[in-house]
Amino acid sequence: MPAYGDLVILQSPRGKRYLRRVEEGNDLHCQEGVLPMADLAAAEYGTEIRTRQGVPFRVQRPTITDLVKGVKRQTQIIYPKDIAYICMRLGVGPGRTIIEAGSGSGSLTVALSWFSGPTGRVCTYEAREEFYKLCRRNLDWAGVGQNVTQFNRDIIDGFEQTDADALFLDVRTPWDYLHHVVRAVKPGAALGFLVPTVDQVSKLLHGMETGPFDDIEVCEILIRRWKPVADRLRPEDRMIAHTGFLIFARHQERSEEWDSFRTLGTRERKQEAARQERLAAARGAADAVDAAADDDAGFEE
Repeated sequence: MPAYGDLVILQSPRGKRYLRRVEEGNDLHCQEGVLPMADLAAAEYGTEIRTRQGVPFRVQRPTITDLVKGVKRQTQIIYPKDIAYICMRLGVGPGRTIIEAGSGSGSLTVALSWFSGPTGRVCTYEAREEFYKLCRRNLDWAGVGQNVTQFNRDIIDGFEQTDADALFLDVRTPWDYLHHVVRAVKPGAALGFLVPTVDQVSKLLHGMETGPFDDIEVCEILIRRWKPVADRLRPEDRMIAHTGFLIFARHQERSEEWDSFRTLGTRERKQEAARQERLAAARGAADAVDAAADDDAGFEE
């Protein structure tokens, strides 16, 4: 049965769900009447209790989905459909160190802490103090966070870690921090990024071309629920569609020998030629900057 201090889901016959903490005097007041907290504390999970108007409510134990969706938010949160795939792709679990940048309200941080367990470690960075504090409040509210270390600073100067197993960036311009990403993780580490628009995806992919990144995947996750009626099974009229683009990669040094063994079709050869042109142009621009700097230094002398 729920203990005082636990979070509990209360579901009404109309489908309304309330996520409440079992606390003395924290009775639920709703259209169906008043549900005394003492009755809830004496109930078992999976049973029903009644309001003073006789309306039954189901008592359920909250899942990680309920906790993620229930955080207090001042920012756009990452939703369970994306979080699940992020955690799978990054290999979040016991004994692993995960870096997150852009804590925001902490929905992903809650999930990372949950899946990492007592032997895992989560390092989360947030530049804005109000979101840094909000993330900690949400971790405490959800009953997780003992394995989370928070950093209230911008990642423009890099990360304190140098051997993380995976890293996830939820920032506006992730391509600006790719050089810091490489220094923060182990070789072969899994990397993830979240951006909301197509042009951000393109800029990130261009940025990754010049660095040690491979096994790149770009995706978005859509959920279309179906009406659970056996005799008239059909999709629901609304669906959870685009919430953001997910980009995944590995920290992987490239080699000419590896590339020589790859089999490319006509389209892939054209794409590779275009990539090489962009890389050559980038190297030329970098050389021009270095030459200008040398000229300025010689002039000053």
